[in-house]
Amino acid sequence: MSELSKDLAQQLPKIPVDDDGPVFAEPWQAQAFAMTVKLHEKGAFTWPEWAEFLSGELKAAGEHDSVDNYYLHWLSALEKLLDQKKIVQTDEREACKTAWDKAARATPHGTPIVLGA
Repeated sequence: MSELSKDLAQQLPKIPVDDDGPVFAEPWQAQAFAMTVKLHEKGAFTWPEWAEFLSGELKAAGEHDSVDNYYLHWLSALEKLLDQKKIVQTDEREACKTAWDKAARATPHGTPIVLGA
């Protein structure tokens, strides 16, 4: 396990890990994880800020929540943190989600999804 993965596993509650580091069931989970790490590296937020937001989402879900929902909570925490920091506003994020959904529905299965300009 890399040093970053060990540090994250110790700092972040309930993160699914194995001997190689974080475990992702879907590609979007790895992308959300990588986005969070990169935004932190760029100085968008501190680890204590991130841990506070993620912990809040996990606590709100309750102790009986399924580990399968972990990255849904991760993404929700990231969205809320970016909104609070005024990095990405809710309306901008929702417009991107709408554009993504529209593009995904119009894209044949197995073909990369491309957002229009």
